[in-house]
Amino acid sequence: MGPGLLESVYQHCMIDELQSRSIQVETSVVIPLIYKGNVLNKDYEIDILIEREIILELKSIESLLPVHQAQLISYLQQSNKKLGFLINFNVPLLKHGFKRFVNGF
Repeated sequence: MGPGLLESVYQHCMIDELQSRSIQVETSVVIPLIYKGNVLNKDYEIDILIEREIILELKSIESLLPVHQAQLISYLQQSNKKLGFLINFNVPLLKHGFKRFVNGF
């Protein structure tokens, strides 16, 4: 698709691509915010969850910032998932927009 489109466009394309390969995909997965063992009246929302194990957080921005990395790390911790990818589609080569995160490392 190339850079310059809205995040929602890339999300729809990514979902279609994964499903066409028979990969289980969930979208807009809600994770409750738990603080000191209490469930608070606030939820996180994961863009895409693959095979109930891998979180994809999609962006279409000029550049990734530390706050975007912190967002994905929080999602990994709150959901108790091990692996996540932060993907920025607004780059000339898509491979330059990938960042991999492993919970606990």
